[in-house]
Amino acid sequence: MAIPTNGKSSAAAGAPNGKTVPGGTHHKKIGKPTLDERLTPTAIPAHKLVLRQLRRSDFKAIKAIMDQVYFGMEGAWAADEFAALLRKFPEGQIGIEDNGTLIAAALAIIVDYSKFGDKHTYAKITGNGKFDTHDEEGDTLYGVDVFVDPAYRNLRLGRRLYDARKELCENLNLRAMVAGGRIPGYAAYAHEMTPAKYVEMVRNMEIKDPILTFQLSNDFYVRKIIRGYLPYDSESKAYATLLEWINVYYDEDFDKLIGNQKSNVRIGIVQWQMRATKSLEDFYQQIEFFVDTVSGYKADCVLFPEFFNAPMMALTNEESAAAAIRGMAAFTEPIKVRMSELAVSHNINVIAGSMPVYEDGKLYNVSYLCRRDGTVDEQYKLHVTPDEASYWGMRGGDKLKCFDTDFGKIGILVCYDVEFPELSRLLSEEGMKILFVPFWTDTKNAYQRVRICAQARAIENECYVAITGSVGNLPRVENMDIQYSQSAVFSPSDFAFPHDAIVAEATPNTEMTLIADLDLDLLKDLNTSGAVRNLRDRRKDLFSLSWSKKATERDDELLAQGEERLPKTSRRRAVSAG
Repeated sequence: MAIPTNGKSSAAAGAPNGKTVPGGTHHKKIGKPTLDERLTPTAIPAHKLVLRQLRRSDFKAIKAIMDQVYFGMEGAWAADEFAALLRKFPEGQIGIEDNGTLIAAALAIIVDYSKFGDKHTYAKITGNGKFDTHDEEGDTLYGVDVFVDPAYRNLRLGRRLYDARKELCENLNLRAMVAGGRIPGYAAYAHEMTPAKYVEMVRNMEIKDPILTFQLSNDFYVRKIIRGYLPYDSESKAYATLLEWINVYYDEDFDKLIGNQKSNVRIGIVQWQMRATKSLEDFYQQIEFFVDTVSGYKADCVLFPEFFNAPMMALTNEESAAAAIRGMAAFTEPIKVRMSELAVSHNINVIAGSMPVYEDGKLYNVSYLCRRDGTVDEQYKLHVTPDEASYWGMRGGDKLKCFDTDFGKIGILVCYDVEFPELSRLLSEEGMKILFVPFWTDTKNAYQRVRICAQARAIENECYVAITGSVGNLPRVENMDIQYSQSAVFSPSDFAFPHDAIVAEATPNTEMTLIADLDLDLLKDLNTSGAVRNLRDRRKDLFSLSWSKKATERDDELLAQGEERLPKTSRRRAVSAG
């Protein structure tokens, strides 16, 4: 019979012996890259994470993981024990798979806690592995086990499993979730302090325990210290903490157990400070700071600005702006990879602003959606400004995508694209509820074009629109040396929304983040009973909108005529149009 880890898997950092493992990160520090280094692509990590209920066919994978996690203890559950657990309470057995391979699991039962009390043992409350203690009429979700394949511990999968358990507890209308947690770090301190003192030191962050520290960070509190919970657990000296998480929604009724479509979405946007950077690794630290900060507020996604990676241009040492932005494009792939890894490890969807991409001899501006399940998608900027074409030789893409995410359908329009209302209307017809607009502008009049158009798109399409740009200065980066931004989140304009249709907005030209909660149900109400109903009241009998032509011919014309379109004195600043 196995013993519960209850979070040990997630608390452990990295792989044993310092080896690189699937989903891990290992990046060479980059100062001034050679041309070969800049043009060498980095493969996207092949993560595709799926949270699901366990099946009997998973036992082989379950056994393989548990034999690693509990090596030297009692190993994996027997096949009949695992089958009994699935038979009695299939909804409570949750797993995470990556590309079809099971890599983590959490097992649980429901108990009538009054029958056991705080002095129970693990063997008693699990019925010695028979799980005949499971009671569908009980009031408490009891955590039987949590474990993660050691090769995937740096992805914080334990946190996802605990979040799924909390959701299950809420949706089953259970009073609380209780678990017995090992304290394996106690063995090193047993000669100098009691278990109670050790727990207090861990709670005060004076000591870090590989399991208890993780559990406390997941909103559990220590209800009691139990002696003899696992008699053979020498690392914990047979002690365990009795942990409890209270379901504040107790008495609420829901239909689905896990995976409900969200009606309230929390988004984070980063008003990014442009600053010189010494290396790519130094730049990663700035990205991770904001991803970690926003994910700490349990946001569903975080938005970065257009060309937020412009500091990389200074590392290319190129003389001309056209050569410098192509050199900067060589950093796009590794940055995309790192941001995808951060999306998975921090359990947050990341919209990676936009970055230049140089492919097949053509330069594009691309925004990446790095989902927290490990998948990556992209939206090319469709409309390039005359200066972007003539000064950099940039081209527009030819596809518009409405993205499915775990918090609803979204669209991404990069800067200038939001000034074309046809695009957001096409996205709204596909069900878009939130439009994200990463932008880069250098002056207030350029910013106002983006802002005013974004507000119009929110009203026209009955959706929320989030915009964000960069602030500060970038010495030695021609054409992108000054910035202007006031990030904001806009709503439709009706009684249910803020009176000025602004959900949140940043202080102009100050590095900061915005956190905003968006109620998607309000959009449904607006569509059916709003003071005006823009989507319903369209005269489709008079006009229609459709996607008809690729952008290649338009780009060729713009590139050919770009020099004539702009006076020489204005070429440098016209890029600020978007």
